Amino acid sequence: MTHEDIWNAIERFASEHKMSCSGLAKCSGLDPTTFNRSKRWSKEGKPRWPSMHSLSKILASTGARMDDFAKFIPTPLPEYERE
Repeated sequence: MTHEDIWNAIERFASEHKMSCSGLAKCSGLDPTTFNRSKRWSKEGKPRWPSMHSLSKILASTGARMDDFAKFIPTPLPEYERE
């Protein structure tokens, strides 16, 4: 699971709920800029990961469970299937 995988999952999750990332944040009681692309990397170029608090809030506001969110995160193939 990568930084990009998680952020892409948030975008897909928002889209499935017919919202933008900003709309999802607002509906969840978060700052509307919480999931902005500009906040995904620090000024030093280090990845910023969404907090579990933020993920918990978007799940609660949409009535979803963690497995509903997790379906948007690609799972790597087992080693024996990579060849």
